[in-house]
Amino acid sequence: MLSIARPTTGRMRPLIAAAAIMLGAIAPLTSCSDSTSAGNAKLSILLTDAPGDVKAAVVTIDEIYLQGSGRVVLMDQPVTTDLLALANSTAKLVNDAVVPPGSYGQLRFVVSGAYIEVENGDGTTSIYATSPDYAGLPSGAQVAGTLQTPSFDQSGLKVNLPGGALHLDAEEKILLVDFDVSQSFGQDAGGSGSWVMHPVLKATDLQTTGDAAVTLSLGESVTLPTVGDAQLTLGDFKAVLTASDMSTKEVAFTDDDGDGTFEAKFQFVTPGDYTVSVSGPAGVTFTTDPANANVTVGSSGSVSAAFKLTSASAQ
Repeated sequence: MLSIARPTTGRMRPLIAAAAIMLGAIAPLTSCSDSTSAGNAKLSILLTDAPGDVKAAVVTIDEIYLQGSGRVVLMDQPVTTDLLALANSTAKLVNDAVVPPGSYGQLRFVVSGAYIEVENGDGTTSIYATSPDYAGLPSGAQVAGTLQTPSFDQSGLKVNLPGGALHLDAEEKILLVDFDVSQSFGQDAGGSGSWVMHPVLKATDLQTTGDAAVTLSLGESVTLPTVGDAQLTLGDFKAVLTASDMSTKEVAFTDDDGDGTFEAKFQFVTPGDYTVSVSGPAGVTFTTDPANANVTVGSSGSVSAAFKLTSASAQ
């Protein structure tokens, strides 16, 4: 059985976002592929991404399919979702889809419409959509410009598969598909006021991903400053996970058990070496011990890093 999950032309201004999606139950598929065994495989798909500066990134996925010697449709019921609402979690798009065993070189998401809401320099926001009457727009939305999605409603968005291909036998498999919003949307370099969707989607075997847990506590005699009329708490800080390619993910700290130590957890992390650090709210200068920590995430493993806030002041 295969399952898929995912933890975002021209010069583009990068944005950051994250989301996760799983597909619902699918009837047996009739398309064929090169058979390698007598039994069918089952495939599930999860979608994920990382949080960031985009206020909304909504897409409508009409179809998901595998391409081998033939085309195998995994999902053909439209799903509209805000990728940012799925940050550091997953949603099921495909669940136990029956797939003929074989080798598949492509996994594609057919997108019929989308919009993004981005923050302007003056603090206001603007919406860019594939069409002014895109059904996924919120009620009363004013569209400032066009979001271009070249051919994605026809050939679909290509998902980069681990090892370049997906090989299925009579087994169950779950794929985690990461829609990297930080690399997937940007302003058109032509100065037309439009934005371009150039998606980066990467699939990982869910069983090979790991977790990273980060804690933050307040050092002795350290008092958090007041910014504006608000008294800051450790919940105003975020854990930052930086990969070797300098891509980052952020998760806010929370204190669910009320013990004074705040926690943040990164889920569905691809194995590799990472640097963990802490980011703070605007207008605050602070230090932590340590300043950062190096961790190595392994397959199906969990790593941790602990930080103490040693100073904090309002600028």
